[in-house]
Amino acid sequence: MTRVFSGVKPTGHLTLGNYLGAMRQWVTVDQHRADALFCVVDLHALTVDHDPARVRRLSRQAATLLLAVGLDPELCTVFVQSHVDEHARLSYVLECVATDGEMRRMIQYKEKAARERERGGSVRLSLLTYPVLMAADILAYGADEVPVGDDQAQHVELTRDLAVRFNQRYGHTFVVPRATLPAVGARVMNLQDPMSKMGKSDDAGPGIVYLLDEPDVVRKKVMRAVTDSGREVVYDRETRPGLANLLEILAACTGGNPEELSGVYESYGSLKKDTAAAVVELLRPVQERHRALCADPGYVEGVLRDGAEKARAMARPTVDAAYRAIGLLPAAPVDTGLVLKAAR
Repeated sequence: MTRVFSGVKPTGHLTLGNYLGAMRQWVTVDQHRADALFCVVDLHALTVDHDPARVRRLSRQAATLLLAVGLDPELCTVFVQSHVDEHARLSYVLECVATDGEMRRMIQYKEKAARERERGGSVRLSLLTYPVLMAADILAYGADEVPVGDDQAQHVELTRDLAVRFNQRYGHTFVVPRATLPAVGARVMNLQDPMSKMGKSDDAGPGIVYLLDEPDVVRKKVMRAVTDSGREVVYDRETRPGLANLLEILAACTGGNPEELSGVYESYGSLKKDTAAAVVELLRPVQERHRALCADPGYVEGVLRDGAEKARAMARPTVDAAYRAIGLLPAAPVDTGLVLKAAR
């Protein structure tokens, strides 16, 4: 059976972009057709300056939303990255295979490092190396496919390169994965800056629709979305990015085609109104389910505990094999008799 791995980073509240770009496909397709693992990648949230309490709060919220959008622990494995030691164990081994040049060519690193330098700050080493941790997240489970938004495709290519290089140097150990992208809504753009993606780490709230935004807030954000010069509603990503973004959001929410939808509307106002209504309706059941799960925190904790157990059992054989292949001495098995004696 095909194995799928993907995750969400708890650096901000999850957005419409996260849902349409990845999470909905996990729910409607991936958990039904594959041996699927979905992870809150909280270790990645430590690559930038952060408030520890906020990271914990957002990690719980992200896990709850994964269940609220429809992931079923009977069909897939839902867990938190830091609950499974194999991620960190494998990351260091892969750092010994990756190169400095590869890390510095990563687009997200270059963009974030440039912004930090403009503010007069410096970046953490973990920001440079986090694509290797992402590779470890994927390779530890022998994943065949990684469903991601197109902004993460470069990191999956790095994962493929590291897997091939390790296999060639030390013997076949890892499955070489491939990225899969949804056809429509793969990259939802910021409503106030349609040249930038709708990112959860972005502070520009008016351009971002969060999954837990109230309906009136959603409507206000969509109705205030930036559009382009001209009056005709046409679908053209290059010259009319604002309109294209609205049409793609509407298409992703309703199952339509953005180019065909452009011929339905004669004004920006009617397009915005219908897009807002479609987003509100899309988010309504997610928000209802989220409220129910928040009222039963023990259920969420149980799902994460069981998920980590399953994930650990899947990852450990591959990580142990990687340790042996690269030349590390296996640890002697624990004498359970001595452990019991010491416990007494």
